[in-house]
Amino acid sequence: MDLSPGRRRGTNLVARTTETLRERIFACEDGALLGSLHQLARALEVGIVTLQQAARVLEHEGLLEVRRGPGGGYYGTRPDDAALERAMVSYMRMNPAGYEEALDMTSLLFTELATAAARCTDQALRDRLAGLGERAAAFRSMAEFGAFELEFQELLFQMVRRPLFEMLTRVTLHYASTRASPVVESFGAGVGLWRAGRLRIIAAILDNDPDLTRFEANRQNREVVMASLRI
Repeated sequence: MDLSPGRRRGTNLVARTTETLRERIFACEDGALLGSLHQLARALEVGIVTLQQAARVLEHEGLLEVRRGPGGGYYGTRPDDAALERAMVSYMRMNPAGYEEALDMTSLLFTELATAAARCTDQALRDRLAGLGERAAAFRSMAEFGAFELEFQELLFQMVRRPLFEMLTRVTLHYASTRASPVVESFGAGVGLWRAGRLRIIAAILDNDPDLTRFEANRQNREVVMASLRI
């Protein structure tokens, strides 16, 4: 590997150019024209090759689109949620201990999500949660439970409205679900006990009691998951 001073200076220049261009992109509206290759090179006071190397990094991140021909140039873009999720899942797959960490994070994030939902004052969302709890009380099968979990999670996202929190939760849940069997079956709790625990969490949220919600979520999710990771 070439670690000569000249090579390091070139690498550092590309990194600085990438960061400067990234900041310009976030300072503009999505889809804004940043300039042509030559215009940007002059504005950033770098060579064409350096700018092209920085542009490739940002294209990979989903932050830059290079258009050629009439009306062409460098345009700032925004990566969609799906692209961000794929990148995070890929990162976790490269980590040998990824599944255990994802399971740990999933339980922790659920506890925080449910606790935050207990502070929600949107009556329409609270009414939906109450209705979901009434339906869940009659569930008997794993299929019904699985559908409930998805709807419950989506409703909690709407009650909390924290984009980064939602992204992290979605990614870890998706990753964990592709690496292991359902939590209920894995931990032997049974649908009945798991349903009862979920109903206690819903009741605590509807009582606007964050402390009780955290306790119930810890008791059903966090403690069970952590015990499984110690086995």
